[in-house]
Amino acid sequence: AANAPAAPPAAPDPGRAATGSPRCDTVAMQLTDGLLLAGAALGAGLLNAIAGGGSFLTFPALVFAGLPPIAANATSAVAVSPGYFGSVLGFRDELARLPRARLRREALICAVGGVAGALLLLVTPAQVFSAVVPWLLLLATVLFALGPRLLAVRQRRAAATAGPTPPADAPSAARTLGLLAVAIYGGYFNGGLGILLMALYTLTGETQVNTANALKNLNSLVLSLLSVVAFAWAGAVHWPQALMMMVAATLGGFLGARLAKALPVPVVRAIVVVTGLVMTVVFLLRT
Repeated sequence: AANAPAAPPAAPDPGRAATGSPRCDTVAMQLTDGLLLAGAALGAGLLNAIAGGGSFLTFPALVFAGLPPIAANATSAVAVSPGYFGSVLGFRDELARLPRARLRREALICAVGGVAGALLLLVTPAQVFSAVVPWLLLLATVLFALGPRLLAVRQRRAAATAGPTPPADAPSAARTLGLLAVAIYGGYFNGGLGILLMALYTLTGETQVNTANALKNLNSLVLSLLSVVAFAWAGAVHWPQALMMMVAATLGGFLGARLAKALPVPVVRAIVVVTGLVMTVVFLLRT
């Protein structure tokens, strides 16, 4: 007798397909990405409250979670923005002692520069931005590492000056142009913005560290808010990730404010510098 034909393969079970490993893997990946982003934002809030450098955590985490570099940069800017408002409140006494005309003038410069930098980012080809990201990270890391030395040099020069110096409130071409350039950089790439602003203020005549810090926080808030509006208008922000990270960053900032007096700042600065260098190498290998 002829052999019976082989039975056809069994059809896949729809119920099994709906609960199989691909879906489990997707859920696991989403959970892992969520924990990564929340942890990075929490750490960013801590770092920004103590020493700065939070973007070294949020931007790479968003890229590793699958966002394109430009979208990751825009979303990172949104994620860390709530911390600037709290910092401004913390320095409200120093800001109240400064002339209103100076605050308005410098805020306007930073607003213009922040929007210009954000628009520049939005028209930059993704391949170009991906290529310059490692060098922007390296620049921000070096400036962060040299920040205390720049401040110390400026203080020594100010102490050694015998004659009268121009008041720090007086407008100058160097400060105006420098502030505009830093604001454009901050709108384009937020990493290391605070260090650049601190260096600019100390090198252009601001000898009071708390005053320079207060101005840095105020102008960071202004240009950050304006650049975030530009990113949101262009649809570059991934809001589910951004909103979750904003909550975590706010919590981190609250905790960081409490830890600021207990944790040695040099240790935190060293962690930021090492993180920045590691991220630079990682992004160089990815290009």
